[in-house]
Amino acid sequence: MQIYIIDDEKNIRRSVELILKAAGFKIRSFDSGTPAIEAMAEAPPEVAFLDVMLGSENGLEILREIKEKFPATEVVMISGHATLSMAVEATRLGAYDFLEKPLQKEKLLLVLRHLRDKLNLSDRYASLQASLSAEYRIIGESAALKGVLSQAEKVAATDSKVLITGESGVGKELIAFAVHHASQRRGQPFVKVNCAAIPEELIESEFFGAEKGAYTGANQRREGKFFQADGGTLFLDEVGDMSLRMQTKILRVLQDGQFQRVGGSEVLRCDVRIVAATNRDLAAMVAEGTFREDLYFRLNVFPIEMPSLRERREDIALLTDHFIRRFCQRNNRRLVQVEEGVYGALRAYHWPGNIRELQNVVERLVILSESDRIDLRQLPSYLFRSADTASAPAPGSATLAEVRNEAERVYILRCLEACEGNVSQAAGMLGMERTNLHKKMKSLGISREDL
Repeated sequence: MQIYIIDDEKNIRRSVELILKAAGFKIRSFDSGTPAIEAMAEAPPEVAFLDVMLGSENGLEILREIKEKFPATEVVMISGHATLSMAVEATRLGAYDFLEKPLQKEKLLLVLRHLRDKLNLSDRYASLQASLSAEYRIIGESAALKGVLSQAEKVAATDSKVLITGESGVGKELIAFAVHHASQRRGQPFVKVNCAAIPEELIESEFFGAEKGAYTGANQRREGKFFQADGGTLFLDEVGDMSLRMQTKILRVLQDGQFQRVGGSEVLRCDVRIVAATNRDLAAMVAEGTFREDLYFRLNVFPIEMPSLRERREDIALLTDHFIRRFCQRNNRRLVQVEEGVYGALRAYHWPGNIRELQNVVERLVILSESDRIDLRQLPSYLFRSADTASAPAPGSATLAEVRNEAERVYILRCLEACEGNVSQAAGMLGMERTNLHKKMKSLGISREDL
């Protein structure tokens, strides 16, 4: 494990070096942040110990830059004058831990043991990622995503059924393919069925196939999804939208591995692994009588819950860059750059449509961008609106001026949050002078403590 020590106190650097080298770690030391970041560009370390006070440099700003440029590097902040607010801010910016000076050997080594366990998981995650095709590449470095990938890797080694749950647009199909790709069936078909998109009158033939003449328009034998997936994985997407009648037929195949084509008498056998996904609460549907309990238990052998984009905001910048590269390449555009503050605005939004919504926003930005840069002014205005409309006052409970002032206050705070507290950038977003924004903030009672 490569470790950087960034501290302007020589005796601190030396003592930490001695402890960590004796424990077998590779160490590089720096007395300031700038040369450390330059070195990271060549070979990012797994871990960096970073002092909060670095002479003329602000360690928290160095932390911000490290996490933006090298998100895989874990940063442990150290300080002899730590405060609660400082520790909270460091955690918000992505620090793994916060240690107070004088540094104790036992504490240093304990933190590194925990990090080594975490990084071992990351190595397995990276190995799985590297083997996935571009179409099914899973983008992100968040702990929430790595936890899901760890589960996927574990269950892939078995032949157990998997039920993936989560909101629409979170990438459930990607996890389903990751399970297939990491399994012994990886060289066999991965067949997807969108249960919500097939008309009820065709769903049986879609799954089981149909003999020639079985229904109007069946001019030749048609093979169904179970036949196509034989030896591989059948992915039942939106399984909660399946009718009770079809649930019964699917359950029968899962029980004995046999089925018949529509209009046929030949009994066919299939060897498929089932991975199902839904954005619905199947347990609640079972209680309501709209989903078969026995089928639910058949599918829910190994549940995986996919986190929403709100639960993995640290992945938004990586996803944005990924989609920008994809759409620039697809549209034969030169790669556009993202200006400072845009990532903050994207992280501040609540993303009800999750990754699919982010992808659509980025595609639109690439298409409409007339230069090689994307700035805050190009973002859709709805990204800056508060998701909470329930707080609107009841009629007659406030004057129009009071309502207007509160709306302005909320919107200005959202813009400041998107710009990470940078008043100049927020003023540009709002279309007003910086001095005028300061006056407006003062009149609305907005202070630094509100940010």
